[in-house]
Amino acid sequence: MSNSRLFGTDRRVLVLAFARMADALGNSFLIVVLPLFIASGRVTIEGLVGARVGVGVASLALTEELLIGIVLSLFGFFNSFLQPFTGRLSDRTGRRRVYILAGLALLGVASGGYAFVDSYAAVLALRALQGIGVAFTVPCTVALVNELATSADRGGNFGVFNTFRLLGFGFGPIVAGLTVEAYGFDAAFGVAVAGAFLSFLLVQVFVSDPERTEASAGDDLSISVRADGGGGLDPVFALGVATVCMALGIALFAPLEAQINDRLGQSSVLFGVQFGAVVIANVLFQIPIGRASDTYGRRPFLLGGFVVLVPATLAQGYVTTSLGMALARLFQGVAVAMVFAPALAVAGDLAREGESGTTLSVLTMAFGLGVALGPLTSGFLERFGFATPFVVGAAIGALALALVYTQVEETLEDARPIGRSLSGTVEPDD
Repeated sequence: MSNSRLFGTDRRVLVLAFARMADALGNSFLIVVLPLFIASGRVTIEGLVGARVGVGVASLALTEELLIGIVLSLFGFFNSFLQPFTGRLSDRTGRRRVYILAGLALLGVASGGYAFVDSYAAVLALRALQGIGVAFTVPCTVALVNELATSADRGGNFGVFNTFRLLGFGFGPIVAGLTVEAYGFDAAFGVAVAGAFLSFLLVQVFVSDPERTEASAGDDLSISVRADGGGGLDPVFALGVATVCMALGIALFAPLEAQINDRLGQSSVLFGVQFGAVVIANVLFQIPIGRASDTYGRRPFLLGGFVVLVPATLAQGYVTTSLGMALARLFQGVAVAMVFAPALAVAGDLAREGESGTTLSVLTMAFGLGVALGPLTSGFLERFGFATPFVVGAAIGALALALVYTQVEETLEDARPIGRSLSGTVEPDD
């Protein structure tokens, strides 16, 4: 496929973005469908509910809600922890496309498998298989997006890619609810399979590995913790830690639905609007912020994002109106948009040739890990008061701001100062 451009973006990047949107839509279906599926009686859990796990005071009685939570979280942990290994594998072999296709095939097979199982163990196995599939697709896809970009358009490309991914993720639960209600569980699983198949078809027909990837895969692909020369942390590792903090902060919200609705005197519909505000903000701002980071540099947006993130997270523990909560979530989404595309661009700028999969998997793994840890964190901290999870989330966000400020330097060599551009002054050339 030629490297022609559409709407200012390489067509191959757009194909990858559409493919990621399709499989994200199919996968996000299951966030809504699986809890209903397990609770419907089609999955046998009677012998598990009420059983205790652990020893003595550390034992815990299994409930239906906990069993559902385990299924949902299992995907995130498998997905996150395997990404550095799959990213490294794609670097060592110098191939991306084959692993993306393999991951999509696993995702599709597992999605269809739910229609044929009735045991909780089988549901766990299929959810783990889905996590493995996405662990192959995500780092290899972002590596390809990186390798199809230059420093002049890398931020914009990641903005486009993330926007389409979030569109799929955001609309998936809405379509899932309608599908289950009108056509049942098997139809919903079929839609998830269709999303994976469409993604597979798009990648198979329109995407190929860049020649430089095949020619330059390296052997020394370790992930650095310390910066070269030992002076502080490696900037990509520091961004990975900060990304965990950011993702954890946005994932505190979902498990507190009942408490939030009771506190604000609102319906589940308003909660859904507040939950989706983060996605809406990302869809609106990812592309312009990503492209702006190609002009004005990555660091101003990274720092600005965490500056916005801290009060937006803290406010959610104290607002007393539904509108206030929606605005807090909207600003939190703006913060994520300011951080994620520029952070991926920094990692892409710093990735050595043939090591995009390993380097960028640090950030994709970190985001998935933060999303998986957020619900567990809020569920534990809520017992100390409603505001406690959000206070802790804001404190963690402040630590992330300090980490980025001290450990991450600008990677765009010809970045234009924002202040000078806004003032309209131009300094003469030296």
